[in-house]
Amino acid sequence: MIERALAPLHNRRIAVLGLAFKPNTDDMREAKSVEVVSRLIELGASISAYDPVAMTNARKVLPTMVEYADSPYAAATDADGVALLTEWNEFRFLNLERLRTVMRRPVIFDGRNLWEAERMRRLGFEYYSIGRKPVRRS
Repeated sequence: MIERALAPLHNRRIAVLGLAFKPNTDDMREAKSVEVVSRLIELGASISAYDPVAMTNARKVLPTMVEYADSPYAAATDADGVALLTEWNEFRFLNLERLRTVMRRPVIFDGRNLWEAERMRRLGFEYYSIGRKPVRRS
């Protein structure tokens, strides 16, 4: 989905929020971030990543060219898109308007369905909810 929405990916900057296998851990075993980050780099993107506790362990398993940020906002600065991969509570309470203003292009790929699609669109994001079934309206 990221590849289609932002193609071509060379010279694109993607912020990855959440690296751990699941929230409240630094466990990188079976973490989806390893596959996603590796693929994005393979396609030419640069990656800026943030995780509240897993960055030390992530450095051991992610490609060396990944940049690590001190906050979600720092990771998203000048990003062409943000990919949310772990549903940390910290991310639930982000100042989304601030997030949008630091991004080069306000595109969100929500892999955990953390945010409400309609709210994200109202805030000015191009929003992709990965794996969420569309809401049917009668």
